[in-house]
Amino acid sequence: MKKSERAKYLWYDRKRTFLGLPWSFTKYYFSEERFFIEKGFFTTTYDEVRLYRILDLKLQQTLYQKMFGIGTITVFSSDKAQKEFEILNVKKPKEVKELLSEQIEKQREAKRVVNRELMSGPDIHCDHDFDDNNFDDDVDAMGSDEDLT
Repeated sequence: MKKSERAKYLWYDRKRTFLGLPWSFTKYYFSEERFFIEKGFFTTTYDEVRLYRILDLKLQQTLYQKMFGIGTITVFSSDKAQKEFEILNVKKPKEVKELLSEQIEKQREAKRVVNRELMSGPDIHCDHDFDDNNFDDDVDAMGSDEDLT
């Protein structure tokens, strides 16, 4: 990618290898709306994910990565082809994660995308027995509470 082409992207970097140097044929970049991954030399694969589809980001840094100022960002998305992928060994990973996170939120607001989470688990107690008769007072698939008496 030429420098003139890079100007239209908010961020661009290559996967870092030995000593944190960009000796790789993997490129990462994102625009206001999409995240792109280019991999390969002889055969190049181009992947993209729309930013509003990204659900979560996770940053990991090993001791080696910390020594060279690089890190790996794991991306979780609702995209069919790229549900989970890694942005491997990029420089200034905390700044990149924050920049990407801000742009994701902007796109989600612009597209009016709402992420709803189902809250459940062993710590969540949903007891709807309001009259202490040992029956759930919510309407179930069988009918209403009146059907129980």
